[in-house]
Amino acid sequence: MPPLMLLVALGGAGVMAAAAFDPRPAGRGRLVKRARALAIDTTDPKAKAERALRQASEGSFDDLVRRLLPRPAALQVRLEATGHAITFTQYGAASLGVMVVSALICMALRAPPLMALLEAAGMGIWLPHVAVGLLMARRRGKFLKLFPEAIGLIVRGLRAGLPVGETVGVVGREIADPVGEEFRRVADQVRLGLSLEAAFWQAAKRIGLPEFNFLVISLSVQRETGGNLAETLENLEQILRRRQQMRLKIKAMASEATASGLILGCLPLVMMLLMYLFSGDYISHLFTNPMGRMMLAGATVSLAVGGLVMRKMTRFEI
Repeated sequence: MPPLMLLVALGGAGVMAAAAFDPRPAGRGRLVKRARALAIDTTDPKAKAERALRQASEGSFDDLVRRLLPRPAALQVRLEATGHAITFTQYGAASLGVMVVSALICMALRAPPLMALLEAAGMGIWLPHVAVGLLMARRRGKFLKLFPEAIGLIVRGLRAGLPVGETVGVVGREIADPVGEEFRRVADQVRLGLSLEAAFWQAAKRIGLPEFNFLVISLSVQRETGGNLAETLENLEQILRRRQQMRLKIKAMASEATASGLILGCLPLVMMLLMYLFSGDYISHLFTNPMGRMMLAGATVSLAVGGLVMRKMTRFEI
């Protein structure tokens, strides 16, 4: 397979994994489904029966995929943490699609069957996992950016005399998503009979941020021991804002190193593409000669390890 076609195929694998996920937020997906359901004539028994049968079949198939996937409970938490309506069926379809594309690439490169099988299985497991991780990281970044404002709104509500449960509903209405979405979900669970502490702990499990855990712990301690909750949350708000400022400073200081690492990581791929465009016969030995394939595999592994090391060196956890 020519190098250009190989690059296109690898890009197609990533696009297939991303396309299998529903890009709409979970709340919007539920609203769309609800609107479609209301658009159907509910007085028609046939339409109601078809809709019920379709929902039952979708649920049963998703349960089947859930049983086939490893660690479904942990995967469910990760999928919910993305903020998108990603089902087990979509995740399994993405994994299967990546496996098929990877296997086709290995077959085109005339790789040994065992190596092709291992590579396809590894890519099918790794690439969707990374895609979900990126969605989780993006949502958590948005959450951290808006979370101090939510804490400040709770403090102002408490000082105005509102109960904690009412301030949670106010945050859900006034703060943008994803913070508002999570607080609205907590408020809905409280209205359905769940305790405020239990609803917040469920949200903390979905979000997976220590900053949110601080809020839940503060509420739990205040409920058990009493004290001035507004003052405690005000101190928490100040701490969160300082942490946010520190993150921005470190990001600005590490931006040069990040750009250098990105350039160094992309340079071999750019040079390979230029050599293919200007001297295709010269570089084709890497794909047609067995020794060339071994050298290409070694270079790929070396480049991946170097990229991971540079990424680790330019990332700081606060």
